[in-house]
Amino acid sequence: MVLKTFNVDGKAYEEFSKHCKKNGISMSRRVENFIKEEMEKIKSESIERTEMPETPKPEKIQKIENELHPLSKYC
Repeated sequence: MVLKTFNVDGKAYEEFSKHCKKNGISMSRRVENFIKEEMEKIKSESIERTEMPETPKPEKIQKIENELHPLSKYC
């Protein structure tokens, strides 16, 4: 186990602390689970970004090229 210090808004901390005490929730475990969930999201987003993008179809390429052309709205 590692002990870390976080700076948290006092009002938010007090409200969350009361909620955890009222419901028998371990605040530190809840924060730990939140961090783990966030890391899973970050990892899955990273994997999605590294996958090969779909190869555009010729008509899609032409549309993109037209959109980049400064006079494309007139073509």
